Amino acid sequence: MFGFKETFAHDTWVMPYLRRYKWLLTLVLFLGLMTFLSAGALMFNSGFLISSAARQPFSVIVIYVPVVLARGFGIARPVFRYAERLTSHNWVLRIVSDFRRRLYQAVERTAVTIKQTHQTGDLLSLLADDIDHIENLYLRTVFPMVIGWLLYLVIVIGVGVFSWPVALLLALLLGLIVIVMPLISVAFNGAREFRQKQLQGQFYTQLTDEVLGLTDWVISGRYTDFMAHQRTAIDEIAQLRRRDHYFQWWRGLAVQVIFLAAVVTLLVWSGTAFTTTKTSANWVAAFALALFPVIEPFLEMSQGASEWPVYRQSITRVNQLSESASQSETAAQQTLTAPVTALRVDHVQYTYPGAETPVLKDISLTVKRGEKLALLGPSGTGKSTLLKLLVGDAQPTQGTITLNGVTMSRLQTQRASLFGVLDQQPYLFDTTVMNNVRLGNLQATDEDVKSAIAAVGLEPLITSLPQGYDTLVQEAGNRFSGGERQRLSLARILLQDAPIIILDEPTVSLDPITEKHLLDTVFTVLADKTIIWVTHHLAGIKHVDQVRFLEKGQFDMQGTPVELYRTEARFRRLYELDQGLDATSTD
Repeated sequence: MFGFKETFAHDTWVMPYLRRYKWLLTLVLFLGLMTFLSAGALMFNSGFLISSAARQPFSVIVIYVPVVLARGFGIARPVFRYAERLTSHNWVLRIVSDFRRRLYQAVERTAVTIKQTHQTGDLLSLLADDIDHIENLYLRTVFPMVIGWLLYLVIVIGVGVFSWPVALLLALLLGLIVIVMPLISVAFNGAREFRQKQLQGQFYTQLTDEVLGLTDWVISGRYTDFMAHQRTAIDEIAQLRRRDHYFQWWRGLAVQVIFLAAVVTLLVWSGTAFTTTKTSANWVAAFALALFPVIEPFLEMSQGASEWPVYRQSITRVNQLSESASQSETAAQQTLTAPVTALRVDHVQYTYPGAETPVLKDISLTVKRGEKLALLGPSGTGKSTLLKLLVGDAQPTQGTITLNGVTMSRLQTQRASLFGVLDQQPYLFDTTVMNNVRLGNLQATDEDVKSAIAAVGLEPLITSLPQGYDTLVQEAGNRFSGGERQRLSLARILLQDAPIIILDEPTVSLDPITEKHLLDTVFTVLADKTIIWVTHHLAGIKHVDQVRFLEKGQFDMQGTPVELYRTEARFRRLYELDQGLDATSTD
C-alpha cells in the first residue's frame, strides 16, 4: 500500500505491538475468520437443507444431520463473533492505553519546547485524534483486510477442489474486490480522506486559537467575521464529506455488482455440475448461498484502505514526537544527597539549532546557597534561554552548568525537588484551592496547605469565601485576580520546598502596588532559598545580593545593588526611574 514501507521503516508505535502480541493477533484473526466461515457454512448448509426439504423426503432422518448442523453453525457464528470482538477490542484498548501513556510521557519530556513547534489545538489533536486513528488502524483496516484476504484464499481454494477454471474466474472477480478496489480507494479517495483530516486538524487548531481570543473578537466588533471564518472551513469539510459519501456509495455499488457476478458464477457452475441427479441438485442452492455472508469484510476492506493516508499521517506524527523526546533524553542520572551548596555556570555558550550567532556568549556565574540573584536586560538578550540551561531543558553548546559539581543533564530525574518556578502566568487548574496548592507536594496534609496559604497572605481571602479552601478556582484560575493567582502559585512552591527558586518575571502583568506587595512576600517567605530572578526593571531590587545585566548574550554590568548604584550611572538612572524620581544623570 502507498507509503507502507517508508511509514514503518523506523516505526516504534505500531509494528512493535504487532510483534509483541503476534499470538494474540493470530487468535483475533482466527476468531474473525471462523465467524465468517461459520456464517458461510450456515448458509451453505441451509441451502442444502431447504433444497432437500423441498423434495419432501420420506423421513426426517434424511435431513436430520443438516438440521443439527444448522443449529450448530447458527450458534457458532455469534459465539465466534462475540469472542472475536471481545478479544480484538480488549487487545486494542490495552495497546491504546499504553499508547496514551507513552504519548503523554513524550509530551512531558518535550514540554518546554513543544510549544515552539505545535499550537494548542494541534497538540490537542495529537493527544486525541492521532491515538484514535492508530486504534482504528487495527479495528478498521488491519483486521478486516487480513480476514478478507484469508476468506478470499479459502473461497478460491475451496472452489478449486471442485473446479479450477471456476476457481480462477472467482479469483479474478473477487480479486477486483480485495485487491483492485482498495488500491483505487487509496488512489482516488485516499487523498480526499487525507485532505479532510488535514482540514479538520487545521480547523481544530484555528478554532482553539480563536476561542482563546474570543473576547478580543467581540470587543473589536468582529463577531460576524469570527463566525464567517469558521463557516468557511466547515463548508469545505462538509463538501469533502459529501464527495466522500458519494464515492463510497458508488464503490459499494461496484463491489456488490462484482460480488453478484461471483454469486451468479457459482450458481451457473453449480447448476451445470450438480444437476445430473435429483439428489445432487440439492447442492446448487448450497453453493449459491454460501458466498453471501462474506460480503461484509469485502466491503470494509476498501474503506479501511482509503483511510490509510489518514492513519499514515498520525503514525508519522507520533513517531516524530517520540523521536523528539528521545533526542531530549538525558545522560545517566545521579541523585544529590548533600544539601545544595552552589550553582555554577562555567564559560557557557549556546546557539539555537540552525542559527549561526550564539544567543549566549561565554557566560560565567556562581550562585551560592541562600543567595538572591537578579538577571536584568531587554527582551531577546538570552535571559529565558539561560533559565532553560540552568534547569536542564537545553544543553550548552559549550561550557558546563553544575549543581554541587554535577552537570544539570545528570540531575533531571531529581529536578522537581531541586527547582521551583514562579513564572509570568502560572497555571491554576479548574479544581479547588486546596487541590491547586497541594500540587506542590501531593503528600502535604490539609494543615500544611493552609499554612502555606497563610504564609503568602491569602488566608483572610480564602476563609471569607463561602466554600473556603474548597472554592473552585475556575479554568486557568479566573476566579482570582492576577496577584492572587501568583500568591496561590507561591504557596504551591512553598509546599514543594525546593532549594532553588526561579522567578521568571512573575510581576510583569501586575500594577506597581500589587507588584511591590508580591515581591515583598516572595522574598520574605523564601528568605532561606536560593533565588534566581529574571526581571525587566529594578522594582524590588533591594531584596537581592547580586545583579547581572545581560545584553547581547553577555554580562554587561554585575555587582551588588549598592555597588552598582554608586559606580554605574546607567544603573543609577534606571533605579531612579523605577522609583519615580527625577533621574538627570547620564551614562
